Amino acid sequence: MDAYFAWLSPDDPFPDPLIPRPDDLLAIGADLSPERLIDAYSRGIFPWYSFREHPFPLWYCPIDRFVIFPDAIHISHSMRTLMNSGRYRVTFNQDFSGVIRNCGSLRAHERGAWLGDDMTEAYTRLYELGHAMSVEVWEGNELVGGLYGVLSGSVYCGESMFSLRPSASKLALIHLARYLCDNGFTLIDCQFETPHLLSMGGCHLPYLHYLSHLRTDPGGNITPDDHED
Repeated sequence: MDAYFAWLSPDDPFPDPLIPRPDDLLAIGADLSPERLIDAYSRGIFPWYSFREHPFPLWYCPIDRFVIFPDAIHISHSMRTLMNSGRYRVTFNQDFSGVIRNCGSLRAHERGAWLGDDMTEAYTRLYELGHAMSVEVWEGNELVGGLYGVLSGSVYCGESMFSLRPSASKLALIHLARYLCDNGFTLIDCQFETPHLLSMGGCHLPYLHYLSHLRTDPGGNITPDDHED
């Protein structure tokens, strides 16, 4: 297996994601510094590993990406009814720590749980630097759902979501899509297919097409490619 992925020291660059490999695992090692994470997401790479089972970050880069185009998100009749009911209030970046804490705690005892203290601290730091964003769903003054993710190019890279009430995470995703459309973003990266996200309009996108969205800023400008040697 060692022949198919790279072992990274803190100063090592990521390998080319297009090098053939048997699965989505690209590299192991390095750290979760803001610089490393920003570089990773700009290439379509993200960390995903069980903090109880692996001492070092595992870095993944699916070549077949599962995404949602914000302007094509599916809103069911029942969701429209819920949105018009006024039961919930939706905000952005009002309680990032609450969102990520709920995402982690609800899965903390599951096998393979990935959102441990190191990951939580790393994404909170990205949020403080303006590279991550949360969506919160409130019922009165209680946080009952939400999601968080990383901003890279014109892509919102979704990381995790939670619901303490039926459909609260769906509501967060719909409001996220509307926000992204209004602000020039072109893609929500879901990383992997799930039935929930498929029902919301998710589809598959080849990596090179996905990469073009990462290299376009929300204003439609092509960003410099800092990855060339």
